[in-house]
Amino acid sequence: MKKISLISEKATVARIFQTVRPYRGLLAVSMVCMAMVAAFSAAQAYLCKPLIDKIFIEKDQATLNILPLVLIGVFLAKGIFYYGYKVLLEKVGQSVIRDLRERVFAHLHAMPIAFFYQTPTGELISRVVSDIALIQNAVSQAMVGIVKDLLQSLGLLGVIFYMNWKLASFSFIFLPLALIPITVFGRLHRRNSHLAQQTMAGISSILHETIAGNRIVKAFCMERYEMNRFAKVVRSLLAVRIKDTGYSSLSHSLMELMGGIFVAFIIWYGGREVLQGVSTPGTFIAFLASLVMFYEPIKSISRVNSTVQQGIAAASRVFQILDRKPEITDRPGAGSTPQLSKQIEFREVSFSYDGKVKALNGINLTINKGEALAIVGSSGSGKTTLANLIPRFFDVSSGQILLDGTDIREVTMKSLRGQIAIVSQQTILFNDSVRNNIAYGDPDRGQDEIRGAAQAAHALDFIEKMGEGFDTVIGEAGAKLSGGQQQRLSIARALLKNAPILILDEATSALDSESEREVQKALENLMKNRTTFVIAHRLSTTRNCDRIIVLQNGQIIEQGTHDQLLSARGVYESLYTTQLS
Repeated sequence: MKKISLISEKATVARIFQTVRPYRGLLAVSMVCMAMVAAFSAAQAYLCKPLIDKIFIEKDQATLNILPLVLIGVFLAKGIFYYGYKVLLEKVGQSVIRDLRERVFAHLHAMPIAFFYQTPTGELISRVVSDIALIQNAVSQAMVGIVKDLLQSLGLLGVIFYMNWKLASFSFIFLPLALIPITVFGRLHRRNSHLAQQTMAGISSILHETIAGNRIVKAFCMERYEMNRFAKVVRSLLAVRIKDTGYSSLSHSLMELMGGIFVAFIIWYGGREVLQGVSTPGTFIAFLASLVMFYEPIKSISRVNSTVQQGIAAASRVFQILDRKPEITDRPGAGSTPQLSKQIEFREVSFSYDGKVKALNGINLTINKGEALAIVGSSGSGKTTLANLIPRFFDVSSGQILLDGTDIREVTMKSLRGQIAIVSQQTILFNDSVRNNIAYGDPDRGQDEIRGAAQAAHALDFIEKMGEGFDTVIGEAGAKLSGGQQQRLSIARALLKNAPILILDEATSALDSESEREVQKALENLMKNRTTFVIAHRLSTTRNCDRIIVLQNGQIIEQGTHDQLLSARGVYESLYTTQLS
């Protein structure tokens, strides 16, 4: 595994604090509360001196009357400031996490389609959920907790020096030694945390794949295989976690041993000074109490070190996502494209996914407004690739796509995609109501418009038969609907958008004959007065298109009407005859 350099760590920590910057006012107030908690902790230790010297040795009644009230006041004030700093810090931490999650979510949706092909969904979920939660622990608990512990240590150190500067001087020998295990084990924690978070991403990926594909898992009787695959990754995580706990425990044990040696020395040295009359018992007990209290925040820093390192490792993974620039963006000064009025032109368009093999090569094509163009060809010929270039899901490798003579890269993606409606073979629906799925993209549309779109999509009958009609929640990916019903809802969504350009990507290929007939009626309504690209495996759906192009190896090899291509007895006729047989 690649080790994070010190510079990278510093940069990551700086960026974490940059995310806290908008809340620096709250943070400042919480720091004041922290300082007060530290001051009252030091006061608690100092009060041991009058308790021993004035009450138990000098038998001073006045001190006995006052000291309990002072103690109550100290504990009350400390509790109030402790409450303030904890609540404020939690607000800061949770606000930072909210901001980060919103930033990452927005950034993910700005990434091109290719990014999601390359990155497993489970890993992205892990970074948004698990990694950012670890950053919250580092921000609201560990990092600021360290500041509190340092302030408390400084306060107690002041009390220690005030009472016995000679003994206190020995702490400067102990403190550098205490930093050694913190530094050494910190590096190990950070390395382990990277590995643990990568393993967690693997767990998320397997979960997502097997839950989404549970029908295939069951159909192929692969439950045992998937269980073993999952168990292997979970056991890897267990090994990493145990190793990390071992580092934490060893660090804690070393700190305990060093602290024990130091306290033992102080007891011997300070006790000797009391016996020789150089120091009073009260001073020594107060000193010892301060020392023990001083040691606790030092140990706490050691304990939270692993949490800090986990947060830094998680932050570096989150910032990797945020630092990745979208390859497809609006150009500076890009304007809005007016509604299509003449034609769409592909001019010498080529495209490659990997920069080596061309999926499309030298495409020259003009589609007039209102024309229905069918795109056919064998699997892998470039049909879907060609359609994906129109809304700029991918950008052309060379050449141009022009809308009414304007390169689509010269206009904003929002205005371009606002003119395009898509109905694909893979129906995308959301775990929401029927109404919200149809009105997706324009939630302010009225009920009459939504109902009209459903009726035109031949979906109204089955919607009204559902328990809650348009308010029925359809389940994840529309799981409560049949394939034909899902497709008709997606057609209703496209109808409601009322875009002038329509892309039908094998919209009926996964349906049975009866469902296809219903969907085909809905598609006929959808295609009226629209410039339509029909990608079809079933060539029976291309009959009514104005023109058909045949792709092979990323090139247009034939084009014409259905009858013209049949009479030409070329590739289209061969494909058509094969399907009929």
